[in-house]
Amino acid sequence: MSLKSFAAKIFASYVARKTAKWVDNPIETQNRVFRKLLRKAASTKFGQDHGFDRITSHEEFIKRVPIRDYEALKPYVEEVVAGKPDILWPGKPAYFAKTSGTTSGAKYIPITDTSIKHQVNASRNAILNYIDETGNTEFVSGKMIFLQGSPILQEKNGIKLGRLSGISAHYVPNYLQKNRLPSWETNCIEDWETKVNAIVEETVDENMTVIAGIPSWVQMYFERLQVRTGKKVGQLFDNFQLFIYGGVNYEPYRAKFENLIGRKVDSIELFPASEGFFAYQNSQTEKGMLLLLDAGIFYEFVKADAFFDENPKRITLKDVELGVNYAMVISTDAGLWAYDLGDTVQFTSLKPYKVIVSGRIKHFISAFGEHVIAKEVEESMRLAIADTDARINEFTVAPKIVPEGDQLPYHEWLVEFEQEPSDLEKFIEILDASLQEQNSYYFDLIDGKILQRLKVVRIKKGGFNDYMKSKGKLGGQNKVQRLSNDRTVADALSKFKI
Repeated sequence: MSLKSFAAKIFASYVARKTAKWVDNPIETQNRVFRKLLRKAASTKFGQDHGFDRITSHEEFIKRVPIRDYEALKPYVEEVVAGKPDILWPGKPAYFAKTSGTTSGAKYIPITDTSIKHQVNASRNAILNYIDETGNTEFVSGKMIFLQGSPILQEKNGIKLGRLSGISAHYVPNYLQKNRLPSWETNCIEDWETKVNAIVEETVDENMTVIAGIPSWVQMYFERLQVRTGKKVGQLFDNFQLFIYGGVNYEPYRAKFENLIGRKVDSIELFPASEGFFAYQNSQTEKGMLLLLDAGIFYEFVKADAFFDENPKRITLKDVELGVNYAMVISTDAGLWAYDLGDTVQFTSLKPYKVIVSGRIKHFISAFGEHVIAKEVEESMRLAIADTDARINEFTVAPKIVPEGDQLPYHEWLVEFEQEPSDLEKFIEILDASLQEQNSYYFDLIDGKILQRLKVVRIKKGGFNDYMKSKGKLGGQNKVQRLSNDRTVADALSKFKI
């Protein structure tokens, strides 16, 4: 065992013991975070406007602080962007994470010195937890790649701004600098396709042991490696042991990845966002990600099917239930207050508290009252792949409300196959049966002949990448929208149909 492996094992054990303290006291931990956030921000403009110094309970917080999305919080954010201190959090933020919004244009998410440290520590702790659980430290001496956005930062009124992954690149600890790829110069390349090609050249002859990134973009990297060498990734990198991913559900991509790699490797799922780092997978054998309760974030939850009601009920951790679809609302040490993150989660465990990401609160199909969510279509796709010989690159789902002729409406699945199923009919049957089993409303609509069975439309290979490129969203942290309640994405993809 190398000195680095030995040190990693000791550090992992220390972090595991430290984590266990708040895992064993979840409600007390969240209450402490809640009180600390209010105390720290009481003198800010937002804190004074909402009477933070008079809030002594969650019930009082609900009365004084309504749920806001970015658009509703924007007047405060604009003051922060203008350079004013003490607006949402004491002082000024260290960074803005710049993201693209659908209605707001560019979004500027404040990141403080404290919140970025929580982000970095969570990424580190996810790997250390894996080491403590499995005892595997062999990978720490090899090369590690993190596919991410450019680390070049701009400035706005004295505050640095960039993509979250680019900001995080500035916090890679010294002991990983020699292991980390790609080079700084390659990481700064803006054009994604040029960047991936450069990464291939830099890594093809290296001892890669850890690879991390959003699955769809890592897939492109793996495909380019295979074209370059004619080898499976697992053959090319004999010591590749750990795949770290976040941003999307891995299951629809798993069969494709196992084919590209040529063997199975362990994986760690992360749940990060510009607004905070919320959870990471803490077990190789159990479902779900450990919700991070001691990381400067106070969580509230609203049942997704009631979220758009006039006064939806907001609950804290102590009242959540297993298997319920919740919109997640956060208050953070970066100055986001009762902030609608936009993600929905379901709890898979209450001891400890573990979640899966079930979708986006605004991304669903309910053209006929079915309210189909991302988790349901992804599970259906997982089963269809598992029970056939199909492999997919990407897919999205949208309603076809007014079909041609006298047809009933249906859900249209636009799928880019890496390998088409030898029996497409069986593939479609599995998709539809699984969706009916998971969603009783969808079942009733099919049974009542309001909807007909779903249809699969094949998209040519590379079609989704071409679509993302046409939108200026190829690579980085950008993700294909999994499902829509309208035809915007589906119609844009129509030019790539087979």
